[in-house]
Amino acid sequence: MYLRGSKWSMNRRRRRPNWFRIILLSLLILGTAYVNRYIIAARPSPFLPTPTATRDPQSFVTEAEQLFKDGKLVQAADMYEQAIAARPEDASIHIARARTLVFAGQYHDAEISAGDALLLNPNNSMAHAVRAWALDFQGEYLEAEAAIKRALELDPNNGMAHAYYAEILVDSYVSGTGTFEGVEKAIEESRVALALEPDALESRRARGYILEATANYEEAIREYQAAVNINPNIADLHLALGRNYRALGIYDQAVEEFTRANALNPTDPTPDLLISRTYATVGEYAKAMQYAETARDNNPIDANLRGNLGVMYYRNLLWPEAVDELVLVVQGGFTEEGERIEPINLVPDARIAEYYFTYGLALARLSKCREALQVAQMIQARVPSDELAVGNAVEIENRCRLNLTSVPAIETTSTPTAFEIGDTAGLFESTPTLP
Repeated sequence: MYLRGSKWSMNRRRRRPNWFRIILLSLLILGTAYVNRYIIAARPSPFLPTPTATRDPQSFVTEAEQLFKDGKLVQAADMYEQAIAARPEDASIHIARARTLVFAGQYHDAEISAGDALLLNPNNSMAHAVRAWALDFQGEYLEAEAAIKRALELDPNNGMAHAYYAEILVDSYVSGTGTFEGVEKAIEESRVALALEPDALESRRARGYILEATANYEEAIREYQAAVNINPNIADLHLALGRNYRALGIYDQAVEEFTRANALNPTDPTPDLLISRTYATVGEYAKAMQYAETARDNNPIDANLRGNLGVMYYRNLLWPEAVDELVLVVQGGFTEEGERIEPINLVPDARIAEYYFTYGLALARLSKCREALQVAQMIQARVPSDELAVGNAVEIENRCRLNLTSVPAIETTSTPTAFEIGDTAGLFESTPTLP
């Protein structure tokens, strides 16, 4: 049977191939393959981050050094951290960061950073030295001395290590763990540091620190000023200058230096505390109270700052406010945010004794004699050799005895007693003077 119109007809004539079309299709196929393999493969994926040029690690170090010179210590430490991320095997960067953290007051972090340098090179003299300095600031004097001796074993000509050793020896003596011979050795160490590194910040600082410790305040000022000339933007150096001006009774310059330190490190309560104490010394109690409040606000859990503020409230005849602050020193407690305030035990220390007897006096003035007499008895039992504290304990007893024979009343206008005199504690006032 024949099917009309069937395309399978055996009699149908075959067409010639269209070579132009075949060549064109072949070129298109080859072009597509080329694009897929070489062009598209070379283009970055739109879903991946665009690569950026790698920053030279040395540029981080250079920027950190400039930040240190500008007194921006925390930012400098952060920049050193970025340099470490870019070049983690370089121990010198870890050491530079540790040194910066010490000046910034972050002593534990400084110890860790110096320890990281020692992991890279256990025989690095500067790593041992800076770690020792950080330990000294944390009160770990025995460990600090062991570390600094190791640093000097590795490099006896390390001037910075000699400077740190001088400070460690003095701090150890002042804390009661070191000997007077250690102070004499500290004097020699500070001279060696200056001979080896006369232009180093730490050498001048250490020499000034030794002179301050031995009550040679005018010479200490010259050394601290030399350190300031090396870098005028380190708050710690201005604090040191202020302390020595204050010891010499040059109170206006002391306040000026403390104010400079405050501007360089406004979150540190120390400058405000020292300004408060300086104004109290000259009888400007209203100003003293203002700075004491600022210091307390900078670190609300510090019982010492609470104690200082309580003293200033008392000097301004604000008895209830004084009690509110000083009870936190004696008994501990919590801030308004619920943070714990640890009490300060009464030990033979002029400043701590001042907190206690001022607390007792404030209680007595508020006719809270049961608590006041307990404080008086504690003072007489624990610090019997402190004449000022014992004198004020007797005054507490006398006032409470007077309260028993008169109508109880809260006094708000009477002035402090004769026992409540002066500023009873300095940095190294008990340290003997040496040549």
